[in-house]
Amino acid sequence: MIAVAVLIGLALFLLNEVRRPNGPMRGQRPRWKKRVRIALASLPFVVASLVFWGFFIEPNRLVVHQHAIAIANWPKELNGLRIAVLSDLHVGGAFIDDRKLRLIVERTNELHPELIVILGDYMSGEGRSSHRVEPEVFGPSLQGFQAPLGIYSVLGNHDWWYNGEKVRHGLEANGIKVLDNEVARVEKNGRAFWLVGLADLWTRPQRIGQTVDKIAPPGEPMIALTHNPDIFPNLPERVPLLLAGHTHGGQVQFPFIGSVVAPSRFGNRFVEGHVYENGHHLFVTTGIGTSIVPVRFAVPPEIVLLTITTQ
Repeated sequence: MIAVAVLIGLALFLLNEVRRPNGPMRGQRPRWKKRVRIALASLPFVVASLVFWGFFIEPNRLVVHQHAIAIANWPKELNGLRIAVLSDLHVGGAFIDDRKLRLIVERTNELHPELIVILGDYMSGEGRSSHRVEPEVFGPSLQGFQAPLGIYSVLGNHDWWYNGEKVRHGLEANGIKVLDNEVARVEKNGRAFWLVGLADLWTRPQRIGQTVDKIAPPGEPMIALTHNPDIFPNLPERVPLLLAGHTHGGQVQFPFIGSVVAPSRFGNRFVEGHVYENGHHLFVTTGIGTSIVPVRFAVPPEIVLLTITTQ
């Protein structure tokens, strides 16, 4: 309410400057002085508008982005596989309450995905703009996800900083299977493929090779899931696609500059979207919640519908 009042006040001040005459008599005061006054009055209004959008409007949005990735030698039986990709819910953070969780479930189901993957960081810490919600409290709100091939997840750094085993139990009790250096066999049109859940880079032992080697024979198709995309350069050759979250797309992006802060040792290299390097595909979703500062600018919360096709 205070922010709205300030914004309205600045708008009225700017309007007053625009309507204010040049002087007591036309032509007595140079027009350039009025233009300077309008410019000076516009600056705080523009700044306040951007702050209002970043802190109060954009973090509360929820958009759907659709992408397609063509993978070489992907089985024709699996062509057109539709995966809903979500990450970084940060329940209890700004704008992420039970009502928002149910909206996320509803919007995801409306896309009719065959498979749903959620890429970690369900938890929020205690702070000025967030509070901790226990997994057994928010878990039932996620129970409504619908996908014929299942709902799978990995855990993120915030989940393990709290209690990863407790988060896992809260999710699996509500139909979301967690993979932590584990694999799962999924079948579509009589053709099997594998999900490979790789543990969070910041908080868990990395057993990438050992986990991938659980899949036999070696030529089986697979999609790897993890929280932090920084493991991408370490993927074995046989992993064609990695899905990740964690970065929030930097949360704030500016034209010509890009992300202001990216929680990655690779900077903006893996901050969002589709990356193809060394024969591997990476897709990084910008997620839904916020962390540390409850702001998003030019990086709206997203649900991604990813279609996997045969190259």
